[in-house]
Amino acid sequence: MTTGDLKLFSGSAHPELARKIANFLGVPLGRACLRRFSDSEVSFQIDENIRGTDVFVVQPTCTPVDQHLIELCVMVDAFRRSSAARITAVLPYYGYARQDRKDKPRVPISAKLVANLLSAAGTNRVLTMDLHKAQIQGFFDIPVDHLFAAPVFIDYLARLDNDAQVTFVSPDAGGVERARAYAKRLGADLAIIDKRRSEDGRAEVMHVVGEVQGRVCIIQDDIVDTAGTLQQAARAVRENGAARVFAGAVHGVLSGPALQRIEDSSLEQLIVTDTIPLRPELERSSRIRVLSVAKLLGRAIQSIHQETSVSSLFV
Repeated sequence: MTTGDLKLFSGSAHPELARKIANFLGVPLGRACLRRFSDSEVSFQIDENIRGTDVFVVQPTCTPVDQHLIELCVMVDAFRRSSAARITAVLPYYGYARQDRKDKPRVPISAKLVANLLSAAGTNRVLTMDLHKAQIQGFFDIPVDHLFAAPVFIDYLARLDNDAQVTFVSPDAGGVERARAYAKRLGADLAIIDKRRSEDGRAEVMHVVGEVQGRVCIIQDDIVDTAGTLQQAARAVRENGAARVFAGAVHGVLSGPALQRIEDSSLEQLIVTDTIPLRPELERSSRIRVLSVAKLLGRAIQSIHQETSVSSLFV
């Protein structure tokens, strides 16, 4: 394929991110009409010839998750029936990723179901970022390129306080590998919060394992949803003598009471990426900083299209 064969389309979930990627690639967004009938059914029509082209459709399956997922499947079906040579679903945020196993009796594995839906719709390839669990890639029988937002975070965090002693803090045992990777890249120390969950799912912070006294602490996670865990983690780190407390999360779901909890917490700043569009009130918050992953996704799309290695981006 040649670069002229690349077509980039956007769903309704995050057109701003799609425009940023298009600007980076130097291509216009594909022309299409995506709307809904009065009964809420999805209507989609492609307004240009895509026969034999390499199609990339940007659609994070964020809130409302089901609506955006169905939109994506309908769009992929339209591209397939219009004879696109290859269809890549670009999912900066993969909805249902937290339901990746049977942790209780008689529950679904919804992350696998979503993988099946995308494949059945006609998706040939998936490009995603910071999956909740990396093994979700194995739920697909099609190629999956799994990017990490670490380079974007590290570039920003390296400029926060060059003279400070920094400790990366994992908010639970499951995130230790992620926090360790960040700490290694920045030559920082590592701490872990021992956390247990009550029956209703609320987090209870027990104690901090590691040195945080007098340090700049960065609580690093992949997803921040209602921010309950983050609020308690920040409090625990501060009570153990941290000088400054920041937090970073790739996917800022930020639902329910998240904003109020962040405003009431001891966090100086929560750093998220634009894999998910933030509501206006979240964008206005002085406590929340948004970093863009558009260039990272753009480079991956370019490499996939040109059939060159994407491995250099798997940092």
